[in-house]
Amino acid sequence: MNVPTKNQPPLENTLIHPVSMNVEHLRADFPILKHSIHGKPMVYLDNAASSQMPQQVIDRLTHYQAHEHANIHRGVHTLSQNATIEYENARLKVMNFIGAKEAREIIFTRGTTEGINLVMHGYGRRFIGEGDEIIISAMEHHSNIVPWQMLCEEKKARLRIIPMNDAGELLLDEYAKLFNKNTKFVALTHVSNALGTINPVRGMIATAHQHGVPVLLDGAQAAPHIAVNIQDLDCDFYAFSSHKMCGPTGVGILYGKTPLLEKMQPYQGGGDMILNVTFERTTYNDIPHKFEAGTPAIAAGIGLGAAIDYLTAIGLDNIAAYEHALLEYATQAARNIPGLKIIGTAQHKAAVLSFILDGIHPHDIGTLLDQEGIAVRAGHHCAQPVMQRFGIPATARASFAFYNTFAEVDALIAGIHSVKKVFA
Repeated sequence: MNVPTKNQPPLENTLIHPVSMNVEHLRADFPILKHSIHGKPMVYLDNAASSQMPQQVIDRLTHYQAHEHANIHRGVHTLSQNATIEYENARLKVMNFIGAKEAREIIFTRGTTEGINLVMHGYGRRFIGEGDEIIISAMEHHSNIVPWQMLCEEKKARLRIIPMNDAGELLLDEYAKLFNKNTKFVALTHVSNALGTINPVRGMIATAHQHGVPVLLDGAQAAPHIAVNIQDLDCDFYAFSSHKMCGPTGVGILYGKTPLLEKMQPYQGGGDMILNVTFERTTYNDIPHKFEAGTPAIAAGIGLGAAIDYLTAIGLDNIAAYEHALLEYATQAARNIPGLKIIGTAQHKAAVLSFILDGIHPHDIGTLLDQEGIAVRAGHHCAQPVMQRFGIPATARASFAFYNTFAEVDALIAGIHSVKKVFA
């Protein structure tokens, strides 16, 4: 367990059990955290964009490439069969990680964005038509806006928006009013990447289901930080990405309920998504392979399985509690900085601190913090409508992971003070 300095709150006030985390031990698993930037110890606070990868996952990728690599599913030789077993074992790990009922409900994708697009093409283009309505929220990532805009333009459907308050919380009464006989789909972020808001999705899903409307959740910012149980949520689709949860880039997951997946049309055509092909017609493969055309990112999929092993060993509840403590500590310290305004003050938040400073552009904040070795994200975070809602062009965003420390929060706060001095 990381021990606070004299300026930090005692652990008993941070909702962390003393035996639940050994942060310094975990940090030793991440080679990149030993790096320096501009001669300063690196403080990596851009985890909402991409988390870092532990040595255990790096080793698993290397072992696969050195000893197990072959194309999967179609080979009869030993190496191919072994690679297939390892890849499909990763699918089983994902199934258990999110509590899905069957492995065939787990589709490998390139990431959350492709998962959402798969649902738009496979479900939306087949079952949504002219005059129909799709509900999304005012805090969505572009990946959960643009595909539905494309569908609405093609089908002459309509996009309806759930508004939010000044704290960055969705207005549930207004959400309930959006449903009518034309509502055919709901697509929501589980956790906002720009604000950190954890949305009350379980109740929102229940509301949609009362109207017979399926729901997709963008889980990119949720799956790495809080325990996700698909059966408890009862969502119809759930998409998330490996690279935000200590895994490699280029692979992600779409979960879908079996009856819906079986009714959907394929997203792409090609190898492995077919049972039989003639020039007259093609018979598609069973799920999930119907949606996995071509050679997949085999090593990355196996690496995702290793990342799931790593996170599961730590425990998602332990991760959530520790990251919440970091956020509480950072929020309290940030509020004491004159001229700093936190954007996103929802009651229930993931470990995202998005802020602006009077008279200083967020890009300048990010650039100057980088000179101190501190990595944050500056920009609109692929959520321009969120920025428009708050009347700002961008924010600086510090996003925490379980391998960050209270001392790194102190470094961030000191860095912000240094930025202010430059513009004084």
